[in-house]
Amino acid sequence: MSGPNKNYDPVEVTPLHADEVERMRDEALAAIAKAADLDELRDVRLGHAGDRSPLGLANREIGALPPQARKDAGMRLGGARRAVNDALATRQQELEHERDERILIDESVDVTLPWDGEPLGARHPLTTLQERIADVFVAMGWEVFNGPEVEAEWLNFDALNIAPDHPARTTMDTFFIDPPEAGLVLRTHTSPGQARTMLSKQPPIYVVCPGRTYRTDELDATHTPVFHQVEGLVVDEGITMAHLKGTLDHFAQAMFGAGLTTRLRPYYFPFTEPSAELDLQCFVCRGESVGNPDRPCRTCSSEGWIEWGGCGVVNPRVLTACGIDPERYSGFAFGMGIERTLMFRNGVEDMRDMVEGDVRFTRPFGWES
Repeated sequence: MSGPNKNYDPVEVTPLHADEVERMRDEALAAIAKAADLDELRDVRLGHAGDRSPLGLANREIGALPPQARKDAGMRLGGARRAVNDALATRQQELEHERDERILIDESVDVTLPWDGEPLGARHPLTTLQERIADVFVAMGWEVFNGPEVEAEWLNFDALNIAPDHPARTTMDTFFIDPPEAGLVLRTHTSPGQARTMLSKQPPIYVVCPGRTYRTDELDATHTPVFHQVEGLVVDEGITMAHLKGTLDHFAQAMFGAGLTTRLRPYYFPFTEPSAELDLQCFVCRGESVGNPDRPCRTCSSEGWIEWGGCGVVNPRVLTACGIDPERYSGFAFGMGIERTLMFRNGVEDMRDMVEGDVRFTRPFGWES
């Protein structure tokens, strides 16, 4: 930029001519009016009101004028730049208002539309039933134990008096984890949780162990390779089969209704002695279909009883393996399938419905816990 020159004719400085100033101002005003949105207006502001804009560059030339010419040129350019800034502010307000109006329209919510058009989901009934079972025993003062699903072979079999040559230890029933020498399996029942409890604490023990288990079964209407069990264990002084029977009666009534009775049939399990199968009185016919052809019952096949699970007095060998004195303490254990319990309670006929993930199966159960 050149220094002041008193002999310089300001008329020859083209950007300061009145016509040129008006042209730059009108050009800026036209661009401002043409800006369709705030982004375009920002570009217009930089091009016509910034330091590098035509009016901004012209303003720098004022310093080169003789003193007597600076006032008129300054007033001329100042008026033009003020008009441009006022137009920018006005257009800014207009575009912001249009933007806000557009947002109100585009993002509006029609409160008259049906609010329940999309159906709600539901928790899986196996989950809610498992929690309900746990609540039954917690209410009696028991503890809930959740053990690992990948379990030590010793805890899954040996600690429970299941011999190395027992058929259940073959690959026909059990999923073994590679490498075989690791001694790990996918637990075939939740009984290892009972062994873990006895190894970690001294009697009295009152614990229930719900959870997921695995066996090499084919998936069909009544079997699945991944299923859920709940097992209970009591170890204390003076425990007998009578305590077991009373506990199972209470559990059965909590699941299937008041007044329901149970019966025990002699059976064999390696981890209990004596052992029994637990039968429920049919909760549909209550035994009235037995010998009554006029009132057949599909649920129990008119037998009056339904098999539910297994139970018995804890084998002294199991107590010894877990470091508990069988001369002082005794106990009982029981176990049943949660899928089977759900089938009984809710009339589910096909176990595959529980694992296929169809919301039409889970939704009718709602959010009951």
